[in-house]
Amino acid sequence: MSLFTRKSAIMITCAKGIAPFLKEEVIALGFPVRTESIAGMETEGTLADAMRLNLSIRTGQKVLYLLESFTARSPDDLYKKMLDIPWEDYFLKNGYICVTSSVDNPSVKDSRFANLRGKDAIVDRFYKKFDSRPSSGPKKDRSVVFIYWKNNRCGIYIDTSGESLSRRGYRKIPLAAPMQETLAAAVILATGWGKGENFINPMCGSGTLAIEAALMAAGRDPGAMRNNYGFMHVNEFSKPQWRKMKGFAEKAKKASPVKIIATDIDPRAVGAAKINAAAAGVEHLIDFEICDFADTVIPGKTGVVVLNPEYGERMGEIRELGDVYKRIGDYFKQQCAGYRGYIFTGNVELAKHVGLRAKSRTPFYNSNIECRLLEYELYSGSKKKPPE
Repeated sequence: MSLFTRKSAIMITCAKGIAPFLKEEVIALGFPVRTESIAGMETEGTLADAMRLNLSIRTGQKVLYLLESFTARSPDDLYKKMLDIPWEDYFLKNGYICVTSSVDNPSVKDSRFANLRGKDAIVDRFYKKFDSRPSSGPKKDRSVVFIYWKNNRCGIYIDTSGESLSRRGYRKIPLAAPMQETLAAAVILATGWGKGENFINPMCGSGTLAIEAALMAAGRDPGAMRNNYGFMHVNEFSKPQWRKMKGFAEKAKKASPVKIIATDIDPRAVGAAKINAAAAGVEHLIDFEICDFADTVIPGKTGVVVLNPEYGERMGEIRELGDVYKRIGDYFKQQCAGYRGYIFTGNVELAKHVGLRAKSRTPFYNSNIECRLLEYELYSGSKKKPPE
């Protein structure tokens, strides 16, 4: 049976802290959630379903389609079981294969050894069948196999994404320490930004938050910009089927009825953000301006305003940034009444300078940095107490 019609388990991975928002996406797309973990979840479907998930998921990193599962107590067991898998049915004999893994087994001290044994099994299978071997190496731009080996249970997956889904393809100029696209999408979902609300992003940097918001507002699938995925290197992949899938997504696009504003005091940042937005096809949906964050205009009476200020690494920087965070608090109080204000930061001590009580603190990870998305309800004057 073709993998494009055979249902199997599909594992979708994500960064820590993002799983609740990934779950919402998976359910909204009509897929069941079979199991959950801190860094992903398992659903089910065909390889065609995996294609759709790659196209539509905003917060996931990888979409992994289960080929086989078995018991393996040692690298030799892994080799023998993988040698029995009909790899020639899935990949080209003259192709290129990358093997990656996540291993927690007492017989393996270095996951790279598991990668090597898995790769040996695949290429030896081809050699026995065709007297020739496919190329192999670390590049993830063609056929990618993922080994998930915990204790004695082993799952062998086709990595249908290849490169991480965070690489949308629009970030032509990233600037320093940019926020990953998948993290930016999760941050926006965490704000509860909804229909009819404006989205304001002072300190926009390279524009990732504003661009992800514009993609959402316009109903654009985040994966439509990429021209290479792991599933494209499976034998039965159909280009017409992929074009048709993307075509349905294009028909679903809609005009954004809300204001999306991105500002930065650095002209280079705004220039880069415009180039990235143009690459994403949403430049016309975002109003860009060069200005200090405190001069960013807040239109209308409802919306969200999201800032991602620097965290600071050295004591001198942290002291200077304390004034910045205080000014953010003043900006919220004086100009953003009626909006919901958010600060994404990896330094909760700096956040104390804001001078406002956070309504909620949602944990995220930016690479290895533990961060918080702090929410502030913003009122004109002070919040009135209800009558006794």
